[in-house]
Order: sequence, then C-alpha cells, then structure tokens
Amino acid sequence: MRRAEQPSRRTVLAAAVAAAVTAGAGPAAADPEAPTTADTADPARAVPARTVDNRFWFAYGDWSGGTMKGTRAVAGTRPGLVIAKAAGTLRYTDPHTGTTAAWEYGTWTSPVHRLAVPATEAIVSWNAHTPAGTWIQAEIKGTYTDGSSTPWYVMGRWAAGDRDIRRTSVDDQSDGKSSVWTDTLAIDDPATGLRLVSYRLRLTLYRKPGTQLTPTVWRLGAMGSDVPDRFTVPASRPGVTKELAVPRYSQEIHKGQYPEYDNGGEAWCSPTSSQMIIEYWGGRLTDAQLDWVDPAYADPQVCHAARFTYDYQYAGCGNWPFNAAYAATFKDLQGVVTRLGSLTDLETLIAAGIPAITSQSFLKEELTGAGYGTAGHLMTVVGFTADGDVIANDPFSPTNEAVRRVYRRREWENIWLRTKRYNASGKVVSGTGGVCYLYFPARPSAAQRKALAAVGVRV
Repeated sequence: MRRAEQPSRRTVLAAAVAAAVTAGAGPAAADPEAPTTADTADPARAVPARTVDNRFWFAYGDWSGGTMKGTRAVAGTRPGLVIAKAAGTLRYTDPHTGTTAAWEYGTWTSPVHRLAVPATEAIVSWNAHTPAGTWIQAEIKGTYTDGSSTPWYVMGRWAAGDRDIRRTSVDDQSDGKSSVWTDTLAIDDPATGLRLVSYRLRLTLYRKPGTQLTPTVWRLGAMGSDVPDRFTVPASRPGVTKELAVPRYSQEIHKGQYPEYDNGGEAWCSPTSSQMIIEYWGGRLTDAQLDWVDPAYADPQVCHAARFTYDYQYAGCGNWPFNAAYAATFKDLQGVVTRLGSLTDLETLIAAGIPAITSQSFLKEELTGAGYGTAGHLMTVVGFTADGDVIANDPFSPTNEAVRRVYRRREWENIWLRTKRYNASGKVVSGTGGVCYLYFPARPSAAQRKALAAVGVRV
C-alpha cells in the first residue's frame, strides 16, 4: 500500500489514469499476440475484447532484428543482448549520489511496433543481469495519431545492485502531449482523441571502461493500453477452484524498518508481494546476500526485496517495472508488467499454476474483510474457492499467519478492474484497470505457455 491519500507520485499517476479513461477509448482491438475468444454458449464466461497490446522482445530473432551499435545478440537457452565492442564512452552524473563516472556503452533499438490498441498509456519492462560495474537504460519513442512523435523518454536507469549507480526513474519528461509518471508514459489529455499508435524501444548497456564486463538483457517490451472508462465491470462466472501454495509474508511486521527504503509497513506491499511469488517459484537468497539486514528483523528477504526494488527518484519500492526486473534477477525467472481484462484471465493463470500480483484501490467498506481502505495497494492472488471467491495473500496483515484472505468475488473483481471510483471525500479518482505483475519460469511448461498466451503474454 502506498501512502494513502497523501500527494505522491502514484497519486499523480492515478489522476493521469483517470483522465486517460474519460471520454472512452474508441473501438477495442484484439491483442496481436493473443487473439480474443468468446464462449458464446455461456456469455458469463465470455472473454472481453482486449484493450491491451503487449509486445516483448526475447528470442534470438527478436534481438537480431533490432538495430545494434556496439551490442550483439547471443543465442542459447535464454537468448539475450550484450555489449560487443563499445560504441562510445560517456560521463554520467548520478543525481542521487553526485558521483560522476565514465561508462562505455552500446545500444539496441527495436523495429517500430504498431499498436493493435492505440494507447493512452505505455509501460516498459525488462529482465536483465547486471553484474557489478554495469547497468542499463530503457527508453521509448512513440508516434501519435496526428503523425508527430514523442521524444526519447527514459523509462528507467536500472541495475540489480546499488553500488555503481542508484536505480532511478526520471521525472519532468513531457512534450506537451504526453508525460512520464515514474514508470508510465501517459497521454496528457485523452479527451482530445490523441493516442499512441506505434513505438520503438531503445536499450543502452553500460560498463566500466576498459573491462569485458557486460549486462545481459533477456527480455524487453511494453504494454500499451486504452482501458474504457468504468466505475463498474460486468460480473464474471466462477470457473476454477484451485489454491497455490505461495509463501505468506506480512509487510506490517516491517513497519519502521529501513527509513532509507521508505520505512517498511504500508510502503512495502509491492516488494513483499514480489518476494512471495519469487519464493513460490523456488527463488532463494543466500546468507551472504542477507548479511546486511539487522538480525533482529524477521523475514530479512522482505527487507532485501525492498532495498533492491527501491527507486531513488520515486523514493519508494512501488515502481512496477523495477519489481518485475528484481524478480528476474533470480535464477530462471522472468517477469512482466501488464493488464488483464477479467477474473477469467486470472483463473486461466491460476489453473496453470501461475499466481499474479494485482494493484487495486478501494474504500474500507468496498472490500468485505479487508479492514482497511487504500489509495493503492498490491496483493498476490493465489487461488479461487469453490464459490469463485478470490484467495489472496494480502501483505497488509498484522502477521504472516493472517496474510491469507478470502475476498468476495464480485467486490474484488470490481475494485481491481474499474478505472474510476469515489474516494472517502466523494471525489472521483482512478482505479488501476487490471494492472498486474506476472512472474513465471524462463522455460515455462506447455500449459504455462498456453495460459500466458491466453492473457496476451508471449514466451
């Protein structure tokens, strides 16, 4: 949970999301990587037309199809992009430490991707290995429906560690038509009809000069979306009864810990949720990795997740792509940020053994059994009851034992998928419109591949 009702980056982003869905989106288009299907015999199980376009580069052919300057594609069981012979050297002054250092670099630029869903928003995510002495930068350049283009927007300067640079988003990026709000590129005034119709992505890989070090990027992509304006969504019919054995961690037992990483407690919902799913997939931290944590603190891995998802510009752990990138630092894991369209999508994932981290906001009285209200909170969906109710590992719980919750299907469905809501003051504010993180194996099973494809994620 973020700092509820306090002005913050996420509050500003929420306002942008609310504006982005006002006045509607035009005709919905199918995801080009996962055509929409509907069960006409059972309208309650019909899959809504998608309002999301996912495009990810991760195969050897994907990397080879881009424009490389000082980089090269590498094949193997997990193809990627690395520095070859550096294209040049630049000096970077870290805004959070004041340190200036020289870095060799190479770049990769994707082909143009034309969005099947002309978008009001785009979120870039990546998976990479950045050994000490290396880091990466991800950028996006879009084309508008009026034929003009955005500048190259920086969507993250990232390293798995925090010794060489401080991982950071970049504020104050705008061209008067769109703006970057930490991890999200958003059209400033969607009521004008302006949309993004295509984009390119650019990676810059950095290393210390004179070394053979290199980052390796395994996955890069963007989710473009134009979710319709809605206070409520149609009710879906239950379809899956299953619960996954996901570890349970409370963010609240960390309240007051590590103020330099946003002080634990409600600020740590995102890394706490991330750590639950990472461990579900077998990701483990060594004693050496955790030896910096105060031994008096329980669940030191949650503290570790907070530190290594922390965005020094946002001053918090809730940067969505930084969480997905953190998950992918664990062996044989990958992560993406996307939007789902229904509880049917979540059921499809759960049936294949894939839990999901979801983002939602609600008043206390809107979610029976929660016991709190929030302007923005992450929790982990781990299953569905026989009645179709949502089983969630909710980190906003007083103990690990209390983390497992069962929430009423209809209430939970609406607070997660809506894009507009009323806050405690009666003001219209935003909902997240189905945002989620998905973490899954680098080599998923056939059933997992099918489930991911069904929700628009190609692997």
